Amino acid sequence: MAEVSSITEFGKVLIFLITGIIFVGLTFGLNKFIAPHHPNPEKNSSYECGEEATGNSWIQFNSRFYVIALIFLLFDVEMIFVFPWATVFSDKALIATDVRWGWLAFTEMLIFIGILLLGLVYVWRKKDLDWIKPTAFIPQVNTAIPVNAYQAINQEKYIPFQHKAKAEAIATVEIITEVTVAKPKFTPRFKKA
Repeated sequence: MAEVSSITEFGKVLIFLITGIIFVGLTFGLNKFIAPHHPNPEKNSSYECGEEATGNSWIQFNSRFYVIALIFLLFDVEMIFVFPWATVFSDKALIATDVRWGWLAFTEMLIFIGILLLGLVYVWRKKDLDWIKPTAFIPQVNTAIPVNAYQAINQEKYIPFQHKAKAEAIATVEIITEVTVAKPKFTPRFKKA
């Protein structure tokens, strides 16, 4: 007679997660308990590959480093996907069962590499791979309106439109605030303890 498990599959996953969290927590707790904690200026300084740290660690960092790193990661991950494809594509037993498997694997990889190459061409055309960017080109617009007309418009002072009733209400509030300001009628006294 087969025994019926009283724990569902989700229960097993939950037990696995709880066990993992407990082990990680115990490891961190043991590290906090056992490891010595003696900070000094040498330990708190920045580590720069064994070199003596000079200057402040908050410096301007060229963002093009990130672009190059992302492109490297993109093609590095591509190689991770190409390797299993190559092993499946070279499996003669699979290809012998049905020739269409080989063509399917070949077509899928052509599409995958094509999309990645399309991304590379896009980055190349945007000139994000060029380390030294060219100078910015400021477009010139040819119009029939003279430049001094723009300057005259920019020098004009515009007064925003106010409704007559709103302007009168603002003036009334200003008059009332001027009149109602008075000194208090009593002097507060505090008892000393």
